[in-house]
Amino acid sequence: MSKALKKRSEKAGLQPGALFYLGDREARKADVTVFDYDEVSFTEQKVRAVEECIPFRDRPTVTWINVGGLDVDFIEGLGACFNLHPLLLEDIADTEQRPKLDEFEDYLFIVLRMLLFDEVQREVVGEQVSLVLGQNYVLSFQEDGGDTFDPVRERLRNNKGIIRKMGADHLAYSLFDAVVDGYFVILEKIGDKIEELEDELVVNPTTEVLQAIYDLKRQMAALRKSVWPLREIISKLERIDTKLITESTKIYLRDVYDHTIQVIETIETNRDLLSGMLDIYLSSISNKMNEIMKVLTIIGTIFIPLTFVAGIYGMNFRNMPELDWAWGYPLVMLVMLAIALVMVLFFRRRRWL
Repeated sequence: MSKALKKRSEKAGLQPGALFYLGDREARKADVTVFDYDEVSFTEQKVRAVEECIPFRDRPTVTWINVGGLDVDFIEGLGACFNLHPLLLEDIADTEQRPKLDEFEDYLFIVLRMLLFDEVQREVVGEQVSLVLGQNYVLSFQEDGGDTFDPVRERLRNNKGIIRKMGADHLAYSLFDAVVDGYFVILEKIGDKIEELEDELVVNPTTEVLQAIYDLKRQMAALRKSVWPLREIISKLERIDTKLITESTKIYLRDVYDHTIQVIETIETNRDLLSGMLDIYLSSISNKMNEIMKVLTIIGTIFIPLTFVAGIYGMNFRNMPELDWAWGYPLVMLVMLAIALVMVLFFRRRRWL
């Protein structure tokens, strides 16, 4: 949070609409791919300059321009090509945006959080995805090139399903669906980790387990922050009165809405499980401490009468007959041993041991 605030403070004083990249990743040159298609034709090509995108602007086919890497100059040029509002371009470069939906006259602007699971770090990493939906085009902007959109690309290349028979709104729905499906993958991996921690928590509640629980709680908080606004966005897309989204696509959006609700319910369930695991950890530590204190208390209780007997015979008075008796020492030791055994038997009978 402090990093985000520090970066945002660097932007203080700039005029509204000024492009300034805010993000944890290092800014790099944009990796741009253009998909242009209809039911019978399909082209896919890499572009290096904004000028190469201009021919796709007024085509009757559906065009998807995917920009990987937030190159401020390219974003500004593409915005000028498609006549995008400066404040919209500013939000694309600001990667700390809350997921949202903004309506403009000729297009819709949508901000999402795409989440992936880092197998090396064993944690959830996220990036902002900005979508611009126009009459016959979709522009997508990502911080990185890696994403969950590969299934959509494969359906376009192989003409699977109905995606190439539909318009740009169905393409935007497909990207929505891919992002939400990615949440299910994340939740499955987190669920497996929670099960592992539950087993370890019962057997050996260590500080490493506690740290892992806190890490998962942090990841679940990030997931919740990303998914809750998405539910509002999809609900608004279903109700919105615009020519950019057809009734046939709204049916598919309802399906994504249902999936989003499932994700939210799973997140809340996992949050409850993690909170319960924290309670179990604290109870286990408390029980372990109680067991230790019980053993120490019993040992101390056994030695109290033994210390009393040893104290009496350690006073060294002259007139103590047992001091001069040959069997005095063995007898006292036997008495002390008998006292200890009687107390141990008593504790076991009362099930304190």
